[in-house]
Amino acid sequence: MLAFVPFLLAVSATAFIASRFRPGPWYAALAKPSWTPPGAVFGPVWSVLYLAIAVAGWRVWRNGGFDARRSLVFWAVQLLLNAAWSWIFFGLHRPALALLDIALLLASIAAFAFFAREFSATAAWLFAPYAAWVVFAMALNAAIVRANPGIG
Repeated sequence: MLAFVPFLLAVSATAFIASRFRPGPWYAALAKPSWTPPGAVFGPVWSVLYLAIAVAGWRVWRNGGFDARRSLVFWAVQLLLNAAWSWIFFGLHRPALALLDIALLLASIAAFAFFAREFSATAAWLFAPYAAWVVFAMALNAAIVRANPGIG
């Protein structure tokens, strides 16, 4: 279980960084689609997803060690892209650039799941809800970009 701690710390750091950039008045003023979830939904969803992300990385490490480095590189890349999205979208107010980030995030999630299967099918499946949520978030991001021409 001690090997789980670094994965939990990495995910916690990502969550902490992402949480520094909040929606605020700029986001409230944007035109958003009718299917935008209430803000209260995001905290609980991300809490569950972050735990699953940590468990998935740990399971791959536990079963594959250094042989799983390709999977673990994609695991780390998705964390960086995950944290970057909040900074780009809410911090820099650049939704179009955030859309590129989230597309790369989805690709890194898929790559992790693909390569993780060799070491842990459970780890790969733990990324399925994460991928689904990111697809939804990407659609929301794209709808916001479309509804607000001329913003970053």
